[in-house]
Amino acid sequence: NQQDFIMSGFHNITGFADGRVHRLLSKLALMHLGDPFQPFIYGQTNYPLQIAANFDIPLLMYGENGEVEYGGEMKNAFRATREISDHDRHYFSNLPPEAWAEYGVDPKDLVPYKAPPYERIKEKGLEIHFFGYYHFWDPQENFYYCSQHTAFTPNPERSEGTYSKYASLDDKLDCLHYYLMHVKFGIGRTTSDTAHEIRDGKISREEGIALVKRFDGEYPRKYFQFCMDYLDITEETFLEICDTWRSDHLWEQSGNGWKLKKPIWEAEG
Repeated sequence: NQQDFIMSGFHNITGFADGRVHRLLSKLALMHLGDPFQPFIYGQTNYPLQIAANFDIPLLMYGENGEVEYGGEMKNAFRATREISDHDRHYFSNLPPEAWAEYGVDPKDLVPYKAPPYERIKEKGLEIHFFGYYHFWDPQENFYYCSQHTAFTPNPERSEGTYSKYASLDDKLDCLHYYLMHVKFGIGRTTSDTAHEIRDGKISREEGIALVKRFDGEYPRKYFQFCMDYLDITEETFLEICDTWRSDHLWEQSGNGWKLKKPIWEAEG
Protein backbone atom coordinates (compact mmCIF):
# COMPACT_ATOMS: atom_id res chain seq x y z
CA ASN A 1 0.00 0.00 0.00
CA GLN A 2 2.82 2.41 0.75
CA GLN A 3 4.41 1.73 -2.64
CA ASP A 4 1.06 2.15 -4.38
CA PHE A 5 0.58 5.44 -2.54
CA ILE A 6 3.98 6.69 -3.73
CA MET A 7 3.34 5.54 -7.30
CA SER A 8 0.02 7.36 -7.37
CA GLY A 9 1.86 10.68 -7.22
CA PHE A 10 3.42 11.39 -3.82
CA HIS A 11 6.94 12.03 -2.57
CA ASN A 12 7.77 10.07 0.56
CA ILE A 13 10.29 10.08 3.40
CA THR A 14 10.29 6.99 5.60
CA GLY A 15 12.23 6.68 8.84
CA PHE A 16 13.28 3.63 10.83
CA ALA A 17 14.76 3.68 14.30
CA ASP A 18 17.35 1.17 15.52
CA GLY A 19 15.52 -2.18 15.50
CA ARG A 20 17.09 -3.37 18.73
CA VAL A 21 16.10 -0.18 20.53
CA HIS A 22 12.57 -0.30 19.16
CA ARG A 23 12.19 -3.90 20.31
CA LEU A 24 13.41 -3.00 23.81
CA LEU A 25 11.10 0.02 24.03
CA SER A 26 8.16 -2.10 22.92
CA LYS A 27 8.81 -4.56 25.73
CA LEU A 28 9.27 -1.80 28.31
CA ALA A 29 6.10 -0.07 27.13
CA LEU A 30 4.12 -3.30 27.52
CA MET A 31 5.46 -3.82 31.04
CA HIS A 32 5.03 -0.27 32.29
CA LEU A 33 2.25 1.23 30.13
CA GLY A 34 0.34 -1.85 29.09
CA ASP A 35 0.85 -0.98 25.42
CA PRO A 36 3.76 -2.28 23.31
CA PHE A 37 2.60 0.02 20.50
CA GLN A 38 3.74 3.18 22.31
CA PRO A 39 7.14 3.46 20.52
CA PHE A 40 5.30 3.43 17.18
CA ILE A 41 3.15 6.30 18.49
CA TYR A 42 6.27 8.27 19.45
CA GLY A 43 7.50 7.99 15.87
CA GLN A 44 4.08 8.69 14.39
CA THR A 45 3.85 11.86 16.47
CA ASN A 46 7.39 13.21 16.68
CA TYR A 47 9.26 12.06 13.57
CA PRO A 48 7.13 14.23 11.23
CA LEU A 49 8.02 17.20 13.44
CA GLN A 50 11.71 16.41 13.00
CA ILE A 51 11.32 16.28 9.21
CA ALA A 52 9.22 19.45 9.16
CA ALA A 53 11.79 21.34 11.23
CA ASN A 54 14.74 20.10 9.15
CA PHE A 55 13.12 20.92 5.80
CA ASP A 56 11.24 24.09 6.84
CA ILE A 57 7.78 22.65 6.22
CA PRO A 58 5.43 24.67 8.45
CA LEU A 59 2.22 22.67 7.86
CA LEU A 60 1.81 19.08 9.05
CA MET A 61 -1.49 17.46 8.03
CA TYR A 62 -2.77 14.43 9.91
CA GLY A 63 -5.93 12.49 9.16
CA GLU A 64 -8.51 12.43 11.91
CA ASN A 65 -8.32 13.82 15.42
CA GLY A 66 -8.45 10.49 17.23
CA GLU A 67 -9.28 12.15 20.53
CA VAL A 68 -12.51 13.47 19.01
CA GLU A 69 -13.41 10.64 16.63
CA TYR A 70 -12.83 7.71 19.00
CA GLY A 71 -13.14 9.14 22.50
CA GLY A 72 -10.75 11.26 24.53
CA GLU A 73 -9.79 14.84 25.25
CA MET A 74 -12.25 17.28 23.63
CA LYS A 75 -10.00 20.32 23.94
CA ASN A 76 -9.42 20.52 20.18
CA ALA A 77 -12.83 19.31 19.04
CA PHE A 78 -13.76 22.56 17.32
CA ARG A 79 -10.44 23.68 15.91
CA ALA A 80 -8.22 22.54 13.06
CA THR A 81 -5.00 22.37 15.07
CA ARG A 82 -3.70 20.80 18.24
CA GLU A 83 -1.26 22.13 20.81
CA ILE A 84 2.10 20.42 20.37
CA SER A 85 2.76 21.10 24.04
CA ASP A 86 -0.10 18.68 24.85
CA HIS A 87 1.55 15.68 23.20
CA ASP A 88 3.01 14.19 26.38
CA ARG A 89 -0.37 14.16 28.10
CA HIS A 90 -2.63 13.26 25.18
CA TYR A 91 -0.52 10.73 23.30
CA PHE A 92 2.30 9.55 25.56
CA SER A 93 0.48 8.89 28.87
CA ASN A 94 2.79 11.49 30.44
CA LEU A 95 5.78 9.28 29.61
CA PRO A 96 7.65 11.01 26.75
CA PRO A 97 10.50 9.22 24.94
CA GLU A 98 13.25 10.70 27.11
CA ALA A 99 11.65 9.17 30.23
CA TRP A 100 12.85 5.70 29.16
CA ALA A 101 16.42 6.70 30.00
CA GLU A 102 15.46 5.97 33.61
CA TYR A 103 14.80 2.36 32.54
CA GLY A 104 18.28 1.87 31.11
CA VAL A 105 17.82 3.07 27.52
CA ASP A 106 20.73 5.16 26.24
CA PRO A 107 19.51 8.76 25.74
CA LYS A 108 21.27 8.86 22.35
CA ASP A 109 19.07 5.96 21.20
CA LEU A 110 15.94 7.93 22.08
CA VAL A 111 16.71 10.85 19.76
CA PRO A 112 14.73 9.45 16.77
CA TYR A 113 11.63 9.25 18.98
CA LYS A 114 11.83 12.79 20.34
CA ALA A 115 10.30 15.97 19.01
CA PRO A 116 12.56 18.93 18.21
CA PRO A 117 12.97 21.37 21.11
CA TYR A 118 9.74 23.27 21.64
CA GLU A 119 11.55 26.58 21.06
CA ARG A 120 12.61 25.37 17.61
CA ILE A 121 9.06 24.27 16.80
CA LYS A 122 7.77 27.74 17.67
CA GLU A 123 10.63 29.45 15.84
CA LYS A 124 9.87 27.45 12.67
CA GLY A 125 6.14 28.15 13.02
CA LEU A 126 5.20 24.48 12.78
CA GLU A 127 1.49 23.64 13.05
CA ILE A 128 -0.30 20.29 13.08
CA HIS A 129 -3.72 20.29 11.41
CA PHE A 130 -6.36 17.57 11.13
CA PHE A 131 -7.84 16.86 7.71
CA GLY A 132 -10.98 15.68 9.54
CA TYR A 133 -11.66 19.30 10.54
CA TYR A 134 -11.90 20.36 6.90
CA HIS A 135 -13.58 17.26 5.48
CA PHE A 136 -16.16 15.04 7.18
CA TRP A 137 -14.27 12.03 8.53
CA ASP A 138 -15.98 8.86 7.33
CA PRO A 139 -13.57 5.87 7.51
CA GLN A 140 -15.55 3.70 5.10
CA GLU A 141 -15.83 6.46 2.48
CA ASN A 142 -12.12 7.20 2.95
CA PHE A 143 -11.42 3.54 2.17
CA TYR A 144 -13.45 3.73 -1.05
CA TYR A 145 -11.68 6.93 -2.09
CA CYS A 146 -8.19 5.52 -1.45
CA SER A 147 -9.03 2.30 -3.28
CA GLN A 148 -10.03 4.32 -6.32
CA HIS A 149 -7.22 6.89 -6.31
CA THR A 150 -4.18 5.16 -4.75
CA ALA A 151 -4.91 1.46 -5.40
CA PHE A 152 -5.22 0.85 -1.66
CA THR A 153 -5.68 -2.86 -0.91
CA PRO A 154 -7.40 -4.06 2.30
CA ASN A 155 -6.61 -7.22 4.21
CA PRO A 156 -8.01 -10.38 2.63
CA GLU A 157 -9.84 -11.09 5.90
CA ARG A 158 -11.16 -8.97 8.75
CA SER A 159 -8.77 -7.65 11.39
CA GLU A 160 -8.84 -9.51 14.70
CA GLY A 161 -10.96 -7.81 17.32
CA THR A 162 -13.27 -6.20 14.77
CA TYR A 163 -15.16 -6.77 11.53
CA SER A 164 -13.37 -4.29 9.24
CA LYS A 165 -10.32 -5.08 7.11
CA TYR A 166 -9.06 -1.73 5.83
CA ALA A 167 -7.96 0.28 8.89
CA SER A 168 -4.87 0.25 11.11
CA LEU A 169 -2.86 -2.25 9.08
CA ASP A 170 0.49 -0.71 9.99
CA ASP A 171 2.05 -3.17 12.38
CA LYS A 172 1.74 -6.73 13.68
CA LEU A 173 1.71 -5.34 17.24
CA ASP A 174 -1.62 -3.66 16.44
CA CYS A 175 -3.45 -6.71 17.74
CA LEU A 176 -1.96 -6.39 21.24
CA HIS A 177 -2.60 -2.65 21.28
CA TYR A 178 -6.33 -3.16 20.69
CA TYR A 179 -6.60 -6.21 22.93
CA LEU A 180 -5.12 -4.26 25.83
CA MET A 181 -7.50 -1.40 25.07
CA HIS A 182 -10.33 -3.84 25.76
CA VAL A 183 -8.64 -5.08 28.94
CA LYS A 184 -8.11 -1.55 30.28
CA PHE A 185 -11.39 0.09 29.34
CA GLY A 186 -13.86 -2.72 28.73
CA ILE A 187 -14.35 -1.50 25.18
CA GLY A 188 -12.33 -2.66 22.20
CA ARG A 189 -11.78 -2.08 18.54
CA THR A 190 -15.26 -3.23 17.53
CA THR A 191 -16.85 -0.74 19.91
CA SER A 192 -14.73 2.01 18.39
CA ASP A 193 -15.60 1.00 14.82
CA THR A 194 -19.32 0.46 15.39
CA ALA A 195 -19.75 3.71 17.32
CA HIS A 196 -18.37 5.60 14.34
CA GLU A 197 -20.45 3.70 11.80
CA ILE A 198 -23.62 4.18 13.84
CA ARG A 199 -22.98 7.94 13.93
CA ASP A 200 -22.25 7.89 10.19
CA GLY A 201 -25.51 6.09 9.45
CA LYS A 202 -23.78 2.99 8.06
CA ILE A 203 -25.29 0.54 10.57
CA SER A 204 -28.00 0.59 13.23
CA ARG A 205 -27.33 0.56 16.97
CA GLU A 206 -28.74 -2.96 17.17
CA GLU A 207 -26.34 -4.14 14.46
CA GLY A 208 -23.48 -2.44 16.28
CA ILE A 209 -24.27 -4.17 19.57
CA ALA A 210 -24.42 -7.55 17.82
CA LEU A 211 -20.99 -6.92 16.27
CA VAL A 212 -19.55 -5.86 19.63
CA LYS A 213 -20.87 -9.04 21.24
CA ARG A 214 -19.28 -11.15 18.51
CA PHE A 215 -15.86 -9.55 18.01
CA ASP A 216 -14.92 -7.11 20.82
CA GLY A 217 -11.99 -8.34 22.91
CA GLU A 218 -11.19 -11.22 20.56
CA TYR A 219 -7.93 -12.88 21.59
CA PRO A 220 -5.21 -11.92 19.07
CA ARG A 221 -4.03 -15.25 17.66
CA LYS A 222 -2.89 -14.50 14.10
CA TYR A 223 0.41 -12.79 14.98
CA PHE A 224 0.46 -13.69 18.66
CA GLN A 225 3.53 -15.94 18.67
CA PHE A 226 5.42 -13.47 16.49
CA CYS A 227 4.61 -10.76 19.05
CA MET A 228 5.71 -12.92 21.99
CA ASP A 229 9.01 -13.73 20.26
CA TYR A 230 9.55 -10.09 19.34
CA LEU A 231 8.87 -8.94 22.92
CA ASP A 232 10.87 -11.88 24.33
CA ILE A 233 8.13 -12.93 26.77
CA THR A 234 5.90 -15.95 27.26
CA GLU A 235 2.14 -16.05 26.90
CA GLU A 236 1.91 -16.60 30.66
CA THR A 237 3.82 -13.37 31.29
CA PHE A 238 1.66 -11.52 28.78
CA LEU A 239 -1.54 -12.65 30.49
CA GLU A 240 -0.15 -11.69 33.91
CA ILE A 241 0.57 -8.19 32.58
CA CYS A 242 -2.93 -7.98 31.12
CA ASP A 243 -4.50 -8.87 34.46
CA THR A 244 -2.67 -6.04 36.23
CA TRP A 245 -4.59 -3.62 33.97
CA ARG A 246 -8.08 -5.01 34.64
CA SER A 247 -10.25 -2.67 36.71
CA ASP A 248 -12.49 -4.19 39.38
CA HIS A 249 -15.46 -2.07 38.32
CA LEU A 250 -15.30 -3.52 34.79
CA TRP A 251 -14.28 -7.15 35.17
CA GLU A 252 -15.08 -10.18 37.28
CA GLN A 253 -13.61 -13.65 37.27
CA SER A 254 -15.67 -16.39 35.67
CA GLY A 255 -14.31 -19.92 35.92
CA ASN A 256 -10.73 -19.75 34.69
CA GLY A 257 -11.21 -16.48 32.84
CA TRP A 258 -12.71 -13.02 33.00
CA LYS A 259 -15.97 -11.47 31.88
CA LEU A 260 -17.34 -7.95 31.76
CA LYS A 261 -19.68 -7.08 34.60
CA LYS A 262 -21.99 -4.99 32.43
CA PRO A 263 -21.60 -5.77 28.72
CA ILE A 264 -23.59 -3.53 26.42
CA TRP A 265 -25.71 -6.39 25.02
CA GLU A 266 -26.98 -7.25 28.52
CA ALA A 267 -27.59 -3.62 29.40
CA GLU A 268 -29.65 -3.22 26.23
CA GLY A 269 -31.60 -6.40 26.96
